Amino acid sequence: MPQDPAVPETPGIVIGNTTPKYTAKNPAIRYLTQRWVDNLEKVFDRVTADPRGEPKAALEVGCGEGVIADKLRHRFKDVVALDLPDAGLRAWWQRYPGPHYLHADAHHLPFEDDQFDLVVAVEVLEHLHDPVKGLREMARISRRHVIFSVPREPIFRGCNLLTGRYVSDLGNTPGHLNHWSKRGFAKFVSTVADVREITSPFPWTTVWAVLPD
Repeated sequence: MPQDPAVPETPGIVIGNTTPKYTAKNPAIRYLTQRWVDNLEKVFDRVTADPRGEPKAALEVGCGEGVIADKLRHRFKDVVALDLPDAGLRAWWQRYPGPHYLHADAHHLPFEDDQFDLVVAVEVLEHLHDPVKGLREMARISRRHVIFSVPREPIFRGCNLLTGRYVSDLGNTPGHLNHWSKRGFAKFVSTVADVREITSPFPWTTVWAVLPD
């Protein structure tokens, strides 16, 4: 029997986007989201031009609705995408066939060391109870590239306050447990990989880094 989407399968954890940024009615949110996605695609372009050989196997951790996983499948031969158990997400995944979807926890990834050429995690690390463990897990299973994106703080919370959202929580989006400035996030990623590029499509920070040989 199909799981009722209204019944949480992962209680106590915010799954997916609190604000539906990909389908938002607010034109400003749609515009900023599209700029963010366009920036990610440009980073993917640079990864595929790797002089050491074009990556073939890619993983997205915390794939949400599957929008970015769908972008990856048009570029890479083998794409795996995962998120926590949630019937609503599974319904979305049916709209983006192609990647191999599964449920798993970013703190305990069910893969061997160096299994993927590229590991992507966008809008994920800010949600983790142990971001250091999650970061190390993602670095462990990548043999070459990692791409991470998180809200750029305190700008992200400031934007929420300006639009009257989450005022009682000082603009903090539900489920955001960790907060990084642009410089702070690059420093965080540099603990596991060599940072190649930092971009800041407002109001996010995106970092592409390469694992040491």
